[in-house]
Amino acid sequence: MKQFLLLLQSAPRRVKQLVLLLADASALPVLLMLAWSLRLDTVLLPSADNAFVFITATWLGLLCLVGAGVYRTVVRAFDEHFLRSLMLAIIVYSVTLFSVATIAPQFNLPRSTALVSGFFLFIWVWATRSIIRATLMRMLGLNLHKKSLLIYGAGSAGRQFVAAALRAPDFRPIAFLDDSQELIGTTINGLPVFAGARAAELVKRFNAKDIIIALPSASRARRKQILDLLEPLPVHVRALPGIDQLMRGEIRFSDAQEVDIADLLGRDPVPPVAELLLRDIQQKSVLVTGAGGSIGSELCRQILGVRPKRLVLIEQSEFALYQINNELRQRFPYIEILPILGSVMDGNRMLRLLKRHNIDTVYHAAAYKHVPLVEANPFEGVRNNAIGTYRTALAAMQAGVAKFVLISTDKAVRPTNIMGASKRLAELSLQALNLQPDCKTCFTMVRFGNVLGSSGSVVPLFRRQLAAGGPITVTHPDVTRYFMTIPEASQLVIQAGAMSNCGDVFVLDMGESVKIIDLARKMIRLSGMSERTADNPSGDIEIAYTGLRPGEKLYEELLIGDGNIEGTCHGRIMKAFEAYKTLAEMEAIFAEIERLAEVRDTMGLKKLLLWHVEGYKPDMRDEVLMPMAEPAANNVVPMRS
Repeated sequence: MKQFLLLLQSAPRRVKQLVLLLADASALPVLLMLAWSLRLDTVLLPSADNAFVFITATWLGLLCLVGAGVYRTVVRAFDEHFLRSLMLAIIVYSVTLFSVATIAPQFNLPRSTALVSGFFLFIWVWATRSIIRATLMRMLGLNLHKKSLLIYGAGSAGRQFVAAALRAPDFRPIAFLDDSQELIGTTINGLPVFAGARAAELVKRFNAKDIIIALPSASRARRKQILDLLEPLPVHVRALPGIDQLMRGEIRFSDAQEVDIADLLGRDPVPPVAELLLRDIQQKSVLVTGAGGSIGSELCRQILGVRPKRLVLIEQSEFALYQINNELRQRFPYIEILPILGSVMDGNRMLRLLKRHNIDTVYHAAAYKHVPLVEANPFEGVRNNAIGTYRTALAAMQAGVAKFVLISTDKAVRPTNIMGASKRLAELSLQALNLQPDCKTCFTMVRFGNVLGSSGSVVPLFRRQLAAGGPITVTHPDVTRYFMTIPEASQLVIQAGAMSNCGDVFVLDMGESVKIIDLARKMIRLSGMSERTADNPSGDIEIAYTGLRPGEKLYEELLIGDGNIEGTCHGRIMKAFEAYKTLAEMEAIFAEIERLAEVRDTMGLKKLLLWHVEGYKPDMRDEVLMPMAEPAANNVVPMRS
């Protein structure tokens, strides 16, 4: 028998279908005979008188099964789709046979027999496929190497995922976890439903190695509660993405992804204020610099979602521009999109572009943001981030652009690195331009921390290190960072810019700061692995401390001073009031930076920044520093209506 099954298992698909069809063809007359005998309360055998009825019923049954696609389903993976196909075949078979028996008395078949034989046919097909499947699984050992799988969520998504998991070669779903009292204790798709609180007990009982969170519509706060429950367990936790990402239809096994780190933060984004999203964008010409970057590209997606007149993309990386342009044209073919390869350092070209395309709103995301790289290339960082911003902003003012929004960073607050200091100079240059009496452009700055999933984020790095078997590298055990998702940050940037009264510095509410070491440990545990330590030398992944990189801080801040902040009409956006400089001072600073760049005087650059960027604390090694000038504490940027 085992040899026959092995032979059948390796046979071509057409041969398997033919075997099943012949088995059903042999069973159909027997099933009709049983139904007919039941109706007459006596044994009725096929004879010359009723041969036509048996032959007709057999061919009809086979045609219905073939037409409904019953033979197209793989026996080892039959599911609710197979059930629907089988039900369709049975209904057509029974109704057709019943109709013939009704309108053709010479057919000599009791009408109830037509219905009962359909019921028998359903039992036959379902039972034979179940027996074949179970036999294959047991005799051929198809389940021996499958990992036990628990599904958290017994709703529609969970049920669809179980159907997909049954077809997966490496996993075996064994039970549902759910928090609904109506579902706990029931059986769904052949799997028992247990309370979510019993996760630890069930993982141990079933030796489960994986848990899938199938709650695509759950809030972030709810998902965080579940992750906190599952994190201590020795299982690999994955999740189905949000419901908007599953709108394409049928859920597949491959939809299960690594846990979104945003779920660990547990903070649901505040729904955007529609009027603020539309104010500076709808039916207007918009330009985004750095359009191929993490924030720039998401800004483009959000902007196109509210239908601007046109969108101009400025990017100096050819590949990044190619990628974002292709993506946006496919998603938004009805909006004019203009990709421009160029640098914000070319002020004259920026002026021509702004005038030619009659730009109303600029979102300036172009910047070098990687702290160690900018620290190693200080003049490139300062010139691009500060002088490039100034030249682009000056071009915007000369072109009569209505709104200019700078994407700033929390690293601009009391910076310890060149990147942060360069972004603070960029802020100061916009504030200086805003004070010019002939300025008709509303300049504003939006300051926030790290975004999850960006090109320089720790999360993609940790995932790569986990996949490689470690170690996970953390600079310092006490380092903390603020985090926000890229879509939420982009929406808040647009809304903050829309509520600006010119010269404003907006600060986004980043929530609670996160210790990077805690984030690393959570990712290890949720991957089903353990940390390798002196107390646990047999652990899977080691965490290695590499030391703070040049210019890196233990923690970031969002405000330069205390008590200089107020709320806005948006719960996640605050307004800061900070010291400023005049345009003459800024132009003198930039001229000196250009002079220092010519001779590559890095120490001179750091001393210049020390004088003019409040709170700047550079890594000067053993050099003797000039005392830092007293900041103009009373120079607070006024509001310009």
